[in-house]
Amino acid sequence: MARRKARSGSARGAKLSGPEAEPDARPHDPPARRWARWALSAAYLVAGIAHLSSPAGFVAITPAWVPWPRQVVALTGVAELAGALGLIVPATRRAAAIGLALYALCVWPANFNHALNDIPLSGVHLGWWYHAPRLALQPLIIWWALWAGGVTGWPFRRVNR
Repeated sequence: MARRKARSGSARGAKLSGPEAEPDARPHDPPARRWARWALSAAYLVAGIAHLSSPAGFVAITPAWVPWPRQVVALTGVAELAGALGLIVPATRRAAAIGLALYALCVWPANFNHALNDIPLSGVHLGWWYHAPRLALQPLIIWWALWAGGVTGWPFRRVNR
C-alpha cells in the first residue's frame, strides 16, 4: 500500500492513503473477528425485526420507570437494525460497535425486570434456567460488539490505532 509524506515532509507525520487511511477499514481482520461480526450483525438484525414486528413481549418486560414503552421498544428495534447494518460497513463499524455495546448495557434492566418479576411471555414463565445465563452473558454480548467492531482486541491482542 502506498504511503505519502505529510506536507511537512517528515516521515514522522506520514499519512496513509487508500483503505488503510480509514481507521474503521481493517482488511487484515482475522477470520474469527469477521465471523463474529457477521454473526452478531445477523443476531441484531433478527432481534430488530422482532422488536418491530412482535413488540408485545418486549413491552411486557420493559421496566415501569421507562416512559412510553411501546415507542422505546420500536426505537430499540430501529437501533438494532442500524447497528446490525453499521457493523458490516467499514466506515460505520466502530461507531456501530460502540452503539451496540451501549445498547446492550441500556436494555440490561429489562432483562433484570423480566427475571426478578418472573414476567411470562405468551403465558410461559421461563425460570432461572433461562434468566441466570441470560443475565450473566450480557457483559459478553457487550464485549462481543466491541471486539467484533474492532474497538478492542482484548483479550487476544491490542488493536492498533
